[in-house]
Amino acid sequence: MTTSKNPDSTPTGETTTTAGSERVWHAGGLEPMPIRKLPEAPPAVHILGPTVFLVALGVGMGESYMWPRLVLLFGPEIRWLFLIGVTLQAIVLLEMARYAMATGESIFTGAARVWKPIMWFFFTIAILIYIWPGHLSAGASAFEQVTGVPWQVSAIIGMLLVGTVFTLAKVIYNLLESVLSILIGTLVLGTAVIASIVGTWDDLASTVTGMFAFGYLPEEALSPAWFPVIVGSIAFAGPSGMQQMWYTLHLRDKGAGMGAHIPQLRGLRDAGSEEVMPSRGFMFDTDDPAEMEKWRGWRRWVTFDALLLFWGITMLVTISFTVMARAAARNNPNVVDLLREGDREAALYGMADSFASVGVQALGSVFLCFIALIGLNATLGLFDSFSRGQSDMAYHFIPGMKRFRMAHIYAGFLWGVIAFGIAILLWGPADGPAAILDVLAFLSTFAMGAYCIVLLLVNNRMLPKPIRPKLWTNLIIGFGAVFYLGMLFYSLIRFGVADLG
Repeated sequence: MTTSKNPDSTPTGETTTTAGSERVWHAGGLEPMPIRKLPEAPPAVHILGPTVFLVALGVGMGESYMWPRLVLLFGPEIRWLFLIGVTLQAIVLLEMARYAMATGESIFTGAARVWKPIMWFFFTIAILIYIWPGHLSAGASAFEQVTGVPWQVSAIIGMLLVGTVFTLAKVIYNLLESVLSILIGTLVLGTAVIASIVGTWDDLASTVTGMFAFGYLPEEALSPAWFPVIVGSIAFAGPSGMQQMWYTLHLRDKGAGMGAHIPQLRGLRDAGSEEVMPSRGFMFDTDDPAEMEKWRGWRRWVTFDALLLFWGITMLVTISFTVMARAAARNNPNVVDLLREGDREAALYGMADSFASVGVQALGSVFLCFIALIGLNATLGLFDSFSRGQSDMAYHFIPGMKRFRMAHIYAGFLWGVIAFGIAILLWGPADGPAAILDVLAFLSTFAMGAYCIVLLLVNNRMLPKPIRPKLWTNLIIGFGAVFYLGMLFYSLIRFGVADLG
């Protein structure tokens, strides 16, 4: 890291300068980052981490429905594409964490440092994609089958409950990490237990070994009916769309790396206790060997989070659901026909009926309860993440917004998306107009390819050279951009559709 008295003497993103008595790091066209001490890293092996949010967001219809459906239609060998998808997302997670932990800034601010219109692109995409209450509607529908409570009623109650909990929370992150950890733990253990009851060792073995059948693609999978679905399923192997980008905000609230210098987001009730949010992040001295050793400790910490907690839990849950689906197909062959026809609800209820047919009547209701739990997990994570991301961008980049506290802006976006969701549930199609959803499906996968490009620009231009990604990491992220965008545009050009299932 070089020091210069003239900030303009070397290219932007390559300088540490002295502003008065304070050393700063210049990155892009935004305010430079003051140099601060990097906190000591916690032990690498840990139980809870910010990836619990990604697991809550990612373990949804992709793991419980889309990939089990593909296995039943094309065999377990199709799961090699899931392995690529979830592994690629784990690498993306590590690269999102690189910038967030080095600066305490979100990836949205990093994108603005490269070029502000890039950030506004993601601000707009988030509104278009994530205001529709689709996950909650699916979960509430399953809950209705168990309890008889109309799904619109339980969905509206669920949204109001989520909004109230976030509003009354003292520190949003601490509450959400605790709640989601309990829900995810219940989901992981519960699905594993049910899978062990209804499945066989052959189901498990073929599900696992199928992940290594690289290159397997039956002719039907390349058809106009199913190739776009496969493209969408790959994107949904874990969290899709902008969910990885929101992870950088959860890292900051966790106090990971330089995020320790940024105040935590508070609930509306406790907004008066919120510290002033700085207008930029911070950088540590990458020329100091002691600081670099602490940085390597933080990288070990987040690597454990990515590989064991994110990759491992996501893999375990989807294996459990796939085993359950194969068992359901044996007990109720009609399930495969329902899946082939794309009848999501009928297929899920057929799976529930087949679980009950193995001799334990309650298993059918338990299965539907897990689908409802997935909807609740996703709603908690999405409502918080959407509100957190939008408020972060609004606070820093919309003129006049800094007159409000971050908690006030967060609450505005939170209750705004709840009000829109209730309106859709009462007076419109629960998942949004079908024509709009086709566009939103495209935007979700397009956003994933776009954020791979943003990662390459931000991490390689806005960070000091000693902590920039290595060549092999850049190649993988570059592959991700080509993979997502290439398959998506091939689907659009070849078949004229971008159906995510």
